[in-house]
Amino acid sequence: MALAIVLVLLVVGSVLFHYLSPWYFTPIASNWDSIDETVTITFWVTGFVFVVVNLFMAYCVLRYRYRKGKLAHYEPENKKLELALILATTVGVVAMLAPGLFAWAKFIEVPKDATVFEVVARQWNFNYRFPGKDGVLGTVDAKYVSDENPFGINPDDPSGQDDVLIASPELHLPLGKPVKLELRSIDVLHDFTVPQFRAKMNMVPGLVTYVWFRPTRTGTFDSFCEQLCGIAHFAMRGKVAVEEESAFQAWLSSYPTYAQSKARVAGDAAAGKALFAVCTACQGAQAEGNPSLNAPKLSGQAPWYLKRQLKNFKDGARGTHEKDVFGKMMAPMAATLTDEAAIDNVVAYIRTLPDNPAPTTVNGNAKNGQDPYVTCAACHGAGGQGIQATNAPRLKGMSDWYMVTQLKNFQHGVRGTNPHDPYGRQMTSMAAILVDDQATSDLVAYIDTLR
Repeated sequence: MALAIVLVLLVVGSVLFHYLSPWYFTPIASNWDSIDETVTITFWVTGFVFVVVNLFMAYCVLRYRYRKGKLAHYEPENKKLELALILATTVGVVAMLAPGLFAWAKFIEVPKDATVFEVVARQWNFNYRFPGKDGVLGTVDAKYVSDENPFGINPDDPSGQDDVLIASPELHLPLGKPVKLELRSIDVLHDFTVPQFRAKMNMVPGLVTYVWFRPTRTGTFDSFCEQLCGIAHFAMRGKVAVEEESAFQAWLSSYPTYAQSKARVAGDAAAGKALFAVCTACQGAQAEGNPSLNAPKLSGQAPWYLKRQLKNFKDGARGTHEKDVFGKMMAPMAATLTDEAAIDNVVAYIRTLPDNPAPTTVNGNAKNGQDPYVTCAACHGAGGQGIQATNAPRLKGMSDWYMVTQLKNFQHGVRGTNPHDPYGRQMTSMAAILVDDQATSDLVAYIDTLR
């Protein structure tokens, strides 16, 4: 009796949970309502079977429970019952699979007027490449991939010269127009997913897969990698903004072509020296940093990282949080660099300064910090040298007190919460592995041993 009651309660509870649960599909934002319909049909078929089978089991447990003096009836075969079960099972399987086959037929048939662009995945971010005025994407090859050519574009292919390179995990798309995403992975198996679009596909090294959809409403949506791709898989995410055509074109035109990236003039260190004079009051004449003024060491840091942070301060992605006192001090200083050329010049000058390791100031147990650093090494390198491909700056020889401050800022949401700082958002997740201040000090103490 008790088992029969449990089975009935299981059925009732499951049905109520399905209908009353707040967790269900996100509102759809593309043309793939057929995906939802297919899943819904699967729910109905499997749900019906679940209810019938469990209620039948409850009935059998109750009806044929043990009774003294009652013997079971042995019936090894029942052809009518077997035939009925085969037919019912066949109908159920066909009902589940047939809609999916029709949906898949549409899924792989790309409209002729679809805009084609490329999604490039690597540990742990997405970048994008759009065709230029010729409407054709240039050829690519893994042998061309480098820090200077992260997309691996063939430099000898004229079709690739006007390709627009989006070195950011934020993608914009025009409303109501079909798009075909050609998916490519630089390193390991990834996946590109936007839950509201109901369209996803694996990204396989050495292959170009694809997916297509038509955005049906404006808004900003999260994109994810849904394949376990390494230690920072959970932090591999981006944004997809669907907007009107005019806004999309304005966004696309703000990014350089491959030819423009190659032709970019290096910064002028001589011009940067004059601009850096404003910085010396805090950073020091040699950019060695000054803890008393909360100014970290800059000399020896990677130019691409310095440039990104200066732009973040200028654009408001850093230095705007109410608790980021020192970031707010830095924001107006960065504003003195009026354009990208000025930033390039200052960074070029800093690059000429001597790279002397910053003094060690943090007291921690380096041995205890070694194990947590294994997580950090996946991006920053085993030697703390920094890796541009993973957007991770150099750590070794840099100001240890500053690293402690910034790790705490990431943990407390002072840094990394701005929607225009995607790499900061990744660090907020990674910094969460440090359970207390002592763990933070131990980690940085270990980084100090990497000199």
